[in-house]
Amino acid sequence: MSNADHQTPTEATPIVTVRDLVVSFGTKRVMDGLNIDIRRGEVLGFIGPSGSGKSVLMRAILGLLHKDSGTITAFGENLDLVKPHERRVLERRWGVLFQQGALFSSLSVLQNIQVPMREYWHISQDLMDEIAYSKLNLVGLSPDAAKKLPSELSGGMIKRAALARALALDPELVFLDEPTSGLDPIGAGEFDDLIATLSATLGLSVFMVTHDLGSLFTICDRIAALGQGRIIAEGRMDVMLRSEDPWLKTYFHGRRAASLVAKRREDLELRV
Repeated sequence: MSNADHQTPTEATPIVTVRDLVVSFGTKRVMDGLNIDIRRGEVLGFIGPSGSGKSVLMRAILGLLHKDSGTITAFGENLDLVKPHERRVLERRWGVLFQQGALFSSLSVLQNIQVPMREYWHISQDLMDEIAYSKLNLVGLSPDAAKKLPSELSGGMIKRAALARALALDPELVFLDEPTSGLDPIGAGEFDDLIATLSATLGLSVFMVTHDLGSLFTICDRIAALGQGRIIAEGRMDVMLRSEDPWLKTYFHGRRAASLVAKRREDLELRV
């Protein structure tokens, strides 16, 4: 059963609210009055056609991209109105896994995980080591991985190390940018299971930019679809499957999606 199935009305309230967001690159408007909520305790999958700007929303929320207009509220605070020191306090409450991991190539895995700790905390090296090793264990990496450089890791290990870094400060919200991209089906499935377990056990809210149908069918409580700079559909999987939008119909009713739908129904029947 998904994490959202256990939510109370309070837990389902938004942790992030985006209203009337406009983001442009030169003359090209990528976000055109977009509205979306990220609810507390949910895994929200964010999808859209290639080149539609799926990662732009995430980067705008994080403050990595300038927005033309609109309001972004996180943890009840308007991000345009908070002072710099207040912004830093808010930033400690979220973690980010960028596409391809974005680990620092010259730092060991352990040092990569400790980067947020050095930026936001004033604690001893011994305590940082202890916390970093606990995060490695949390994402399923052995202590042997701690001293390795990113170049010595497999693709799946890079993703897990990057996730450990995203969890370094015990965030309430995690942004994942194409977390299963580049992984084989087994590795992608294992990573999906890891995200679902962490969301359920830690109470994490997860915003996941993805194109992976497997992730959408297995771990997402809700899905929001981007088209022409706005949300064209939003809801649980059954809402996506009923959509009459041409792109969504192709996306969710293609051959691979059909096999996943059949498997999903089979799994549900076995639970009954």
